[in-house]
Amino acid sequence: LKEKTEDLKRERQIAEDLLHQMLPKSVAKQLRKCQKVEAENYDQVTIFFSDIVGFTSIAASCTPLQVVEMLNNLYICFDSRIESYDVYKVETIGDAYMVVSGLPERNGTKHADEIAKMSLDLVAAVRQVVIPHMPKGKLQLRAGIHTGPCVAGVVGYKMPRYCLFGDTVNTASRMESTSLPQKIHISSATYDALLTDNAYEIEPRGEIEVKGKGKMKTYWLLGNKNYSVQN
Repeated sequence: LKEKTEDLKRERQIAEDLLHQMLPKSVAKQLRKCQKVEAENYDQVTIFFSDIVGFTSIAASCTPLQVVEMLNNLYICFDSRIESYDVYKVETIGDAYMVVSGLPERNGTKHADEIAKMSLDLVAAVRQVVIPHMPKGKLQLRAGIHTGPCVAGVVGYKMPRYCLFGDTVNTASRMESTSLPQKIHISSATYDALLTDNAYEIEPRGEIEVKGKGKMKTYWLLGNKNYSVQN
């Protein structure tokens, strides 16, 4: 009976660990208790989007297995690194990687700083990712960040997803799509949030035309004076 109980505990822990990799712990706890997860409004969060430059053409020259292997190597690298920061990985969509800070657990005014440090780390890390079928090839990341309010909640019954909604999500995505290879493109709102401790090297990009937003004044995030990325 003791052995059966220990086996049951181990299996339950494995199931819980898997659930916590797919949903925030606070959300998973409510779902396990069959409670309704209420959508929540957040006044300020910072959202990061990235994608791989030229991924469509890279994928076109690969077998399906090679594409999966390449993305798996990339996401294992990213997933292991973001654990060092107070961030939550929302999802991956193809070669796109979406991360947020400031929810589901609020962290005051730290969210922009956490995402900024993380993004510098990921842009450096992507150059170290090995492409098994392209040993001489190097992946390049295009990243974008925006800060603002959003709503978060669980959507769906089968394979429930923890999703973010609002204009902040759209603008963060636009920052990424208008970025350049190995560059971190940030909005004015994120720039203002990062000015508080004067630790970042930031360069003005000027005004650019952003689809659905008109002209926006944006910036390039270049580095942090007090922080170097992990090896």
